[in-house]
Amino acid sequence: MRFLHTSDWHVGKTLKGYDRLPEQREVLAEIVRIAAERRVDAVLVAGDLYETATPGADAQQLVVRTLLALRDTGAQVVAIAGNHDHAPTLDAYRPLAGAAGITLVGRVRRPADGGVVAFDTADGTPVRIAALPFLSQRYAVRAAQLLEQTPAENTAGYDAWVRGVVRSLATGFAPDAVNLVLAHLTVTGAAMGGGERQSQSIFEYHVPASAFPPDVHYVALGHLHRRQSVPAPCPVHYSGSPLRIDFGEVESTPAVLVVDAAPGVPARVTDVPITAARALRTVRGSLAELAALEPDPADLLKVVVTEPARAGLREDVRELFPNALEVHVARDAAAPAAAAGPARTDRAPAELLRDYLRGRDVTDPRVEALFARLHDDVLTGERA
Repeated sequence: MRFLHTSDWHVGKTLKGYDRLPEQREVLAEIVRIAAERRVDAVLVAGDLYETATPGADAQQLVVRTLLALRDTGAQVVAIAGNHDHAPTLDAYRPLAGAAGITLVGRVRRPADGGVVAFDTADGTPVRIAALPFLSQRYAVRAAQLLEQTPAENTAGYDAWVRGVVRSLATGFAPDAVNLVLAHLTVTGAAMGGGERQSQSIFEYHVPASAFPPDVHYVALGHLHRRQSVPAPCPVHYSGSPLRIDFGEVESTPAVLVVDAAPGVPARVTDVPITAARALRTVRGSLAELAALEPDPADLLKVVVTEPARAGLREDVRELFPNALEVHVARDAAAPAAAAGPARTDRAPAELLRDYLRGRDVTDPRVEALFARLHDDVLTGERA
């Protein structure tokens, strides 16, 4: 069989107030084209369809239309909830999506109750997909109890609960089928992309690669935004996000994975780059140095200015780069600390302001002049 593995769409994500829905629309349309051109038997979406658990109407419409368009390519479509998604909502729409030929899995289910998705490809190859949506610490115990029908030990760690869930789901596999795991989680030792929700990616929220059965044909993962494979007894891959989520991911290469697998044959993975995703770049320098740069106008920029702050500096930068979403003024970390001066009560307001500005590397006589004028106005009003 041939399937397409994608994850972490984060539809509805904005970046510093910039609406990325048009870019997300282009990226998802490209994924649909790839699925059609590669004639995949299935599309696996490994969680985080949305950026938030309460997506807006436009974001929901885009995701629904994309899933329907993927189904219209002739592929089976299976999508699970990630930590950004609202799992109960995905489950609420499960019957409606099923009638449209799309399988949604919001929360962990028993293998016979939709936890393992079973179908045959056009050439008759049986396929079994163990679906493991994101499990919080709170629900990991509950899921283990549901599947294993035994009380979870209070001393068991998150990884032990998840291993138990995977083991239980694997009972739905078949020896003559292509057996896959579709999961949204962090594998120990994998590299984060930079834009993940830290509290649900580190600490106790990880499992070893040994959690997956060695005879499974492929493990399709979501949650970490960096495209990577993980050393394991079986093929374990993160597809990464098909677009850079924020400026922590400037080095990532957005892609989807097209995977060929057959019973008894190792999976063959092909990276297909996503070209519709806009690049995120960080540029650095003085205003004069920045003026000499010629970044691609399609790139979204983070600008670090290496000169003292002054009124209007950010506006000057944005005049140079209309696509600058962040403008930071770098402070000289090696600058000596200001010597302790007289007590504040013994100093004029203008002196206090001057020290305040110097402490923030701001040098702008206009600010001091404006403060002096406003201060005089206040004093004049008090005397009147």
